[in-house]
Amino acid sequence: MSQVKPDVLVAGGGGFIGGHLAGDLLRQGVRVRAVDSKPLSEWDQVHPEAENVIGDLSSLPTARTAVSGVGQVYNLAADMGGIGFIESNRTVCMLSVLTSTHVLLASRDEGVERYFYASSACVYAAEKQSRSDVAALRESDAYPADPEDGYGWEKLFSERICRHFAEDFGIGTRVARYHNIYGSHGTWDGGREKAPAAICRKVATAAITGDHEIEIWGDGKQTRSFTYIDDCVYGTQLIMAGESADPVNLGSSELVSINRLVDLVEEIAGIRTERTYLPAAPQGVRGRNSDNTAILATYDWQPSTPLIDGLERTYRWVYDQVKSRIE
Repeated sequence: MSQVKPDVLVAGGGGFIGGHLAGDLLRQGVRVRAVDSKPLSEWDQVHPEAENVIGDLSSLPTARTAVSGVGQVYNLAADMGGIGFIESNRTVCMLSVLTSTHVLLASRDEGVERYFYASSACVYAAEKQSRSDVAALRESDAYPADPEDGYGWEKLFSERICRHFAEDFGIGTRVARYHNIYGSHGTWDGGREKAPAAICRKVATAAITGDHEIEIWGDGKQTRSFTYIDDCVYGTQLIMAGESADPVNLGSSELVSINRLVDLVEEIAGIRTERTYLPAAPQGVRGRNSDNTAILATYDWQPSTPLIDGLERTYRWVYDQVKSRIE
């Protein structure tokens, strides 16, 4: 560890959201310690101005060292990916509970003032997400509990332990339920990527190679809302600075089908693809959308980036990655 003590720990700082959050905090003059278990060469972003540490935060001694001396902790560390990864790695996803619990324990013991936990819309009850024309999910819809098997249960449990640490020990815990965050400098291939990056990669590959046949998981009629990374980073910091310990949605309410998502990326790319649908492929719940009533009322936050704008920025970045690999 360096001699200069940082103000903030970003746990999972080598990941997609963690890398963007660390960068934004650094631009504000905040001293950041970023910790991730991956080698630096595998971090989505490495910020030289930060104190960058390789460490497995599922280990309590490592978590204590990582938290030492900081005033605030943003915990975004988790072993996760898109729906294909989540459905085939339920045990791996649930074992993230070690990281979630140990970073929180270390934060209590080291006197951390504020602790932010990145939860997920996967905590919501499955019966509330069985239709494409789904009603937007309110925070109360997480109960009675029936979250995404594996990953969703870990997130819901970790939300609860944040609540009880706040009640029992007075630590200022804050929880956001992220809804499908996307953007540049994230995973775009390899099996852990999420739908926007995967579709951008498929369309970019089609545009570069001239082979316009792409595969779509499911029938394309399943629906989601997608939140651009800049909006996520801003909202996350508002929640951290706020006074409510209740979990709150952080997402867009712009509901689209996967087919519509492909349409938009094709429009950006200037091509049309030939789609082959894979109904047996992992596709998650039928529909999911974010009710933003609570976050708007509490933090005056709503996403400012329309889906088409965020997708254009994301596609341009993914296109460059695909082109560099093919060439």
